[in-house]
Parts: sequence; C-alpha cells; structure tokens
Amino acid sequence: MDPIGKKLLDVAKSQLGYTEKGDGYTKFGDWYAANIDGDHDSYFKTAPWCDMFLAWAADKAGVTEQAGQFASTIEHAEWFRKHDAWGTSPEPGALVFFDWNGSDDPDQIDHVGIVERVDGKTLHTIEANADGYKLMRKTRDMDSVVGFGYPGKIKVEAAPPAKYTPRHAAPAPTVDKVGAPAASTNTQEREHSAPDASLPAQEVVLGGILAFILCGTVALAAGRAAAAKAPTAAPIRVRKRGKHHRPATPVALPVDVTPADLDAADAGTTVMPALSLAAAHEAEDREFWGRIAHLEEDSELAFWNSLHAEATDAEYAPAPGVR
Repeated sequence: MDPIGKKLLDVAKSQLGYTEKGDGYTKFGDWYAANIDGDHDSYFKTAPWCDMFLAWAADKAGVTEQAGQFASTIEHAEWFRKHDAWGTSPEPGALVFFDWNGSDDPDQIDHVGIVERVDGKTLHTIEANADGYKLMRKTRDMDSVVGFGYPGKIKVEAAPPAKYTPRHAAPAPTVDKVGAPAASTNTQEREHSAPDASLPAQEVVLGGILAFILCGTVALAAGRAAAAKAPTAAPIRVRKRGKHHRPATPVALPVDVTPADLDAADAGTTVMPALSLAAAHEAEDREFWGRIAHLEEDSELAFWNSLHAEATDAEYAPAPGVR
C-alpha cells in the first residue's frame, strides 16, 4: 500500500456518509475557498468536490506536499505526471483518475477517488461527490480508469537541519581581534550596563552617596566581626574621629601590656592581632569619614549619621556594673 495514501484513506474513512447540501454546498469546498484559492472565490463552496475533498484530507493527514491540493482533476493528474509519480497499475492508497468515456487521455479526466482495495481487475474505492452528492465507497472496473497517482513516489526535499545558535552568541573573533576587549552584542546588556541618562543629576549623585555609605558600613561590620574572633586579653577602646561620634575613653592597654612591650614588639615585628586590627579599623574609619567630610552638612546624611552613632554607642557602652 502507498504509505502516504494510507494516511489519506484513514481520513477518508472518517468522513464516509458525508452528503452535500441542497444547493451543492460542502464544508470541503468552503474550506478550499477560504484556505487554498487565492481569491477566496465563493464558487468553490458549491462546485464539484471530489478533488477538493482530497485536498482537505491531505491537509488533515499532513501530507499536502505528497498528495497535492487541487480542485481540478486534470491539473491534479498532470501534477503527478510531472513528478514521475504516475502509472497504470492499481495499488491501495493510490489516487485513481477516471474518464467516463473510457479514453486514456489525461485531458479528458472527469473524476478522482482513492483506491482502498484491489481485487483482480476490480477496484474498491472511496470517492467524494460519488453519484453526484455523497462521500461513499464504490466498486469500479478498469475500463474507465485513465491512470493512477502515487503520493508515496512524490519526492519532497527535506529541510536542512536547523543549526543551534546560542541566544546571545557573538560571531567568532578574527585573528586580528584575538585578545582585544570583547564588545557585548546583547542589546539588553548594553541597555542595562549604564544608568539611565534621563535621571536627574541630583538623584544619581544621591544614589551614589547612599551606596558608598552602605558599602562602608558593611565593610566596618565585617572588620569588627573579624576582630571579635581574634584572641584578646582585654577590650580595646578606640576613639572615633569626627563630630558624628561622642568622645570615648582613649585607647587603654591590657593590664599585662606596657609601652615597653609595644616598642619591643614593633622592633621585633611581633604579631599582635588585636592591636593590628584596632589600628586597621581606626585607619579605615579615618579614610572613610575623611572622604565624606565635605558632605557632613548635607541634610540627607543626618539619618545615616544618627543610625551610625546609635550603633556605635550601643557597641561601646559599658556593661551593667562596669565603670
């Protein structure tokens, strides 16, 4: 059996018994006018529909390229002949073209159906517009057959396999560009790589200041956390610089450390983790507050200054009962 014709047969069997309306209207002609005819001519809605049914069935079976889509039986037969898919041997699944006058002339074809079964020289077919009005099974002899069209012999060019390209892939660099800074080819990346130029200058500056303050606060917190893990003999108090902090007690050395010990440590490069961290924090504070000293009068910073002062007071407040 013709493999493509078998798919057509499966669709045709599902429509057996369909009958055209009183004025000749069929859903197959209506479909043909809406989807195949370029002018959407309403003529096809009531026209002879034996071949338009096969066009509809080919669409439903997904074999339009092998079965063709025609309203004219003569043009359909010629299409099979041009594709070297025409012959005179009956085969299940083949399209059979008839001339009721019994000629072998393709230009005299009157009707078309599809072969369901072959029994010697007897054909069992399914035909639309059979007896002038119905989709039904028919039994035919070979006397009125002009020829057969074999859908399975139509050669369809396979589409080339699609090549996968990463969504944001850029062309491979040429030899002279190897090592040069890569430029982004993603429009979205370029659009989001810089702040919107339409933002007011004041908002951009304020956003930068707030980001700088937040980053500094996070850095200070990280440093203090590291200092808390270092082995220390006694808490070290560090006086903060600037009017945003209340005065604190000057640095107090541990009871078992004397100035002489510090001099000896400095001369001998003895590692003193707690003092080194304290000195690093003091230097970090000095650099941070020095950079934003010119912004101290900015009212926008009052809120952040108050939060920082409260956090500092809470951190260095003496424990209950300790003076």
